[in-house]
Amino acid sequence: MPAFSIDQLPADWRQARFLGRIATAQGPSPVLVDGGELFDMSVAAPTLSMLVEARAFDPAQGRLLGPLEHLPLAAGDGAALRLLAPVDLQCIKAAGVTFAVSAVERVIEEQARGDAGAAAAVRARLEQAIGGNLASVKPGSDAAQALKAQLIEDGMWSQYLEVAIGPDAEIFTKAPVLASVGWGDDVGVRSDSTWNNPEPEVVLLADSQGSAVGATLGNDVNLRDFEGRSALLLSKAKDNNASCAIGPFVRLFDDGFSLDDVAAAEVDLRIEGEDGYVLTGSSSMSQISRPPQDLLRQSLSEHQYPDGFALFLGTLFAPTQDRGEPGRGFTHKRGDVVTISTLQLGTLMNRVTTSKAAAPWTSGIGDLMRNLAARGLLPAG
Repeated sequence: MPAFSIDQLPADWRQARFLGRIATAQGPSPVLVDGGELFDMSVAAPTLSMLVEARAFDPAQGRLLGPLEHLPLAAGDGAALRLLAPVDLQCIKAAGVTFAVSAVERVIEEQARGDAGAAAAVRARLEQAIGGNLASVKPGSDAAQALKAQLIEDGMWSQYLEVAIGPDAEIFTKAPVLASVGWGDDVGVRSDSTWNNPEPEVVLLADSQGSAVGATLGNDVNLRDFEGRSALLLSKAKDNNASCAIGPFVRLFDDGFSLDDVAAAEVDLRIEGEDGYVLTGSSSMSQISRPPQDLLRQSLSEHQYPDGFALFLGTLFAPTQDRGEPGRGFTHKRGDVVTISTLQLGTLMNRVTTSKAAAPWTSGIGDLMRNLAARGLLPAG
């Protein structure tokens, strides 16, 4: 992957403020981008989680590293300033089946039992059974209940439709704390998966009270064959080494960027294979079935996150374009470059490999605490 450049940021990046994390020779540090300059904020707060909780977004509390455009930020081990995923102690949560199109595709996976070759026939049968636009059905409404009754009668009801149009959203844990990869890192799919795809999403960063402070981009890598065989394989389909990419930075909410902008965002995707294959698509957040505020609220339902959480909001993108054998749809090949972008959040780029071949996750919470203690950064109380 190329070195990170300001081309990966939104056009108005000099007027925006961003949170992120970098790894230096001393260890990982939270950083703030303000006025086009990068500040190490580790003295103000040793972790990004603490920085968010304290709202310590004043560059005067940090140490100036220099103009962002002149700093050699890169991905991968060995980089002098390595760009990391812009989260640390936050739990990584995800909302599933929040768009009608993705709901239909999940039902197809389930009824095809993870067999990509059977997907086309199931898709046609389901679309006939629904007989209308699923996106127009408000989750939890009387109309949703009526549709559920009809689909049960037609033998087409699914647990995925339950979370798509029922009262309760699907909220699951995407990755362990500190396991996410950042911009430019390899992203992994299981080596034994034969039907998989990226899921380009907007990710909210929230504090312990569920208040979102900003947003970034994420790739909620999905194994359609595993989840299609059984929803009980969700954790195996979603949580593997390098299967969660977030970045490049979290854009903080301010007068020029808000949750309303998130709700109106157009998330673009481009996949370029080493074989010359190109796939493009987009996900319009305006078509989401559940508003971001509701997903934040449901994430906190009878649960606490003392270090805050990051929440993937779901995707409209579900590729059906064939790659190779007709009727088998899309699946990744090793070496694919996945580019996810929006006008106000910039660009997240990752290259696809297998979870076995990706760099192993070796630095966890214990390593982080030992590093911060050795640097004298942990507060006494």
